Amino acid sequence: MLALASTTHSTFLDLKPETKPEPLTADLRWHDPSDRAEYDVAIIGCGPAGLRLAEQVSARWSAARTLCIDPSPLSAWPNNYGAWVDEFASLGSGLESCLDVTWPYASVYFDGRDAPPKRLARPYARVSRGALKALLLENCASQGVRFHAARAWKVLHDEEGLRSTVSCSDGREVRARLVVDASGFGSPFIGYDAPQRTPRAGYQIAHGVLVEVEAHPFALDEMVLMDWRDAHLGCEPDMRARNDAHPTFLYAMPFDEKLIFLEETSLVSRVKRVLEEEKCVIPMGGPLPRMPQSVLGIGGSAGLVHPSTGYMVSRALAMAPIVAEAIGECLGSTRMIRGRRLHERVWGGLWTKERRLAREFYCFGMETLLELDLEGTRRFFEAFFELEEEQWHGFLSSRLTIGELAWLGLSLFGKASGGCKVDMVTKCPLPLVRMAGNLVSEVL
Repeated sequence: MLALASTTHSTFLDLKPETKPEPLTADLRWHDPSDRAEYDVAIIGCGPAGLRLAEQVSARWSAARTLCIDPSPLSAWPNNYGAWVDEFASLGSGLESCLDVTWPYASVYFDGRDAPPKRLARPYARVSRGALKALLLENCASQGVRFHAARAWKVLHDEEGLRSTVSCSDGREVRARLVVDASGFGSPFIGYDAPQRTPRAGYQIAHGVLVEVEAHPFALDEMVLMDWRDAHLGCEPDMRARNDAHPTFLYAMPFDEKLIFLEETSLVSRVKRVLEEEKCVIPMGGPLPRMPQSVLGIGGSAGLVHPSTGYMVSRALAMAPIVAEAIGECLGSTRMIRGRRLHERVWGGLWTKERRLAREFYCFGMETLLELDLEGTRRFFEAFFELEEEQWHGFLSSRLTIGELAWLGLSLFGKASGGCKVDMVTKCPLPLVRMAGNLVSEVL
């Protein structure tokens, strides 16, 4: 969905990214293969969730022996992260310093008419992936966390569940009292609930580029959260029909008059250079991990992605201290809680009953969006952003209780246009019945 011209190339697709993220430099403490001592916690993966958990475990429990296992611990993270400023600021630990560009407003464009966008007075920021990883690595290193540059191949547990062994791609084995999988979606180390109760996961698919252009039409004091306009498809009837059935939107971060990050749909400008490119597929919804089980999940492997929006980074960073506290209370106490009781405590701290109930509502939101065409989606978001700020703020940030979510649903119906109400009545009954059944199962 690109309508543009290039000054030096025949088409936009001829342009290739000119830069790749450089590896980080950090003075890490590396695992000593000759040291056969058991680790308290072994974390698979050095993404935001894994490093944040390692930082928090070592900060709360100074005697903990913590190890991070990753094929390349110093590699740069490939994707750009955006976050609401208030949400990131609430995380503490100096993480707000990792926000490198901030916009006072976020805007939402609903259709192709000349109506101005909905301007949201909630500051939004780009997270500097380099600064965030550097900060977490520095904190981990200063607190004694060790690193092992290898891929985790297999995790085995003894009969009592008191000790686990991680087999790595370099032929070495690591023993730990608790293994945490922070390797992302599709983990081979985590088992998931049967899908009968929960529908298959949806997927958010994004293709983003950081580009230098001759000019762009966006104001510099606002980022574009969603742009549902499709006027640029007027001469592409087949593509427009596909977009009507399966709508996509533009997400844009303008850094200055010529530098802009665009993700997923359309760009109307003359592009000179593509500086970076990213593609991602994010599973949303679907079954939660079986609980308890011997390997703990965090981040994507634990189902922390918001089922309706695809947001996860801020939430994973916020959940890590909660999980670290539960780990420290079990392994760091004089009673030394291990085995199944340990697994029950840490999984229970991650997915409380209240969080599971709220997730059912978020999955209901995902299923509702899957039923809507382009016009239905526009009508839905027009009503959604007319809600009270604390309602849509809380929904997007995964911080509403099930009671607050139920009130949000009623408020949304009240704000909805006639056409949107028809969509809700005709297209939402099956997801609503499924959610109600799942809520009853959770409560009982």
